[in-house]
Amino acid sequence: MVRGEIAPKKLYEDDRVLAFHDISPQAPVHFLVIPKSHIPTTNDVTKENADVLSHLFAVIPKLAKEQGIDQDGYRLVINCNRNALQTVFHIHVHVLGGRAFLWPPG
Repeated sequence: MVRGEIAPKKLYEDDRVLAFHDISPQAPVHFLVIPKSHIPTTNDVTKENADVLSHLFAVIPKLAKEQGIDQDGYRLVINCNRNALQTVFHIHVHVLGGRAFLWPPG
């Protein structure tokens, strides 16, 4: 998606992150936010690349407000490696909202 090989339904893009709607939404609002730089898993976050994730987390509340889920709340999900069901090895944050969620999630 970052390379433009797959055309997502974009919500936001700047020089460091891309946000787009999930192709198989699990909530009324479900989008992903990804860094443009390749970071495979949370295990690969370093001091050198952490700034892009900081920026990513600063973008999320703005998008949540635009999508109308900031006041009622939303869930952020990041899976790390196979047992957590990470299937795409490029860090991505799922942002889900528009309904009440249960706990525990797994």
